[in-house]
Amino acid sequence: MTLQTRVLLEGLDFPEAPRWHDDRLWFSDMQAQHVMAVDLEGKAEVIAEVPGQPSGLGWLPDGQLLVVSMTERRLLRLDAEGLTEVTDLSGLASGNCNDMVVDKLGRAYIGNFGDDLGGGQFSPAQIIIVTPEGDARVVADGMYFPNGTVITPDSSTLIIAETFGSRLTAFDIESNGSLSGRRVWAQLSEEATGRGNSFAELRSKPEGIIIPDGMCLDADGAIWVANPLGKEILHVREGGEVTDRIELSSGVTACMLGGPDRRTLFITAPGPQSSGTIETVEVAVPGAGLP
Repeated sequence: MTLQTRVLLEGLDFPEAPRWHDDRLWFSDMQAQHVMAVDLEGKAEVIAEVPGQPSGLGWLPDGQLLVVSMTERRLLRLDAEGLTEVTDLSGLASGNCNDMVVDKLGRAYIGNFGDDLGGGQFSPAQIIIVTPEGDARVVADGMYFPNGTVITPDSSTLIIAETFGSRLTAFDIESNGSLSGRRVWAQLSEEATGRGNSFAELRSKPEGIIIPDGMCLDADGAIWVANPLGKEILHVREGGEVTDRIELSSGVTACMLGGPDRRTLFITAPGPQSSGTIETVEVAVPGAGLP
């Protein structure tokens, strides 16, 4: 099936981490250091400035916004006083912090790079949980770039993209927030780490490799996930069957189901020289779960 996107917003630097909340799409424009929101008419607003580059977004049960400050390796909260620190993650995260999902109890699950994506070796990374009180601990390790993350509607399962493992990995969520029962939900291609020792080497040999990035869950239990190497969004069922592809002309980083009936798929697409966009397409099955 061929799905045609339309541009909702343009002139962005590096849009990431889209979230549908309060009738708007919220997202991080990482390199511009902005958290932003845009409505369905394309009217955009800067919500906050994050000098450490914003990444994952989520909300506490009381409605306060949580923001991952990527290069500072901190979790921030937006309140009446502005952005304040919830906790410093630099002692737990082996690389810059990345995407995040916040559960119904306000517990934040945060991934990280594992290395600097430069010329070094790929390094295993951690998933860190942060409670609303700011207590943080590692709940999974040995992950190859834990990235986009979803939680099923019954709050029982967390599924995360291991970008350089080229797979989606599932965990059971325990009552205290710990993760157990680690398993492969979908192996999308051979592991990206087999193509080289750095992100630059990987980009030079992309054929046949899928590196899952930001993603969202639908009501059928399938996942829409960005594949930056292929400049595409994939619709994947558990086990790895790809049922649909949406191709874009530029790179992609993430996607999110939102809109009044959660059938609008929002796609974040970075580009050179402030040519990044938010694009949309209507799909048949509505979104489900978190974020």
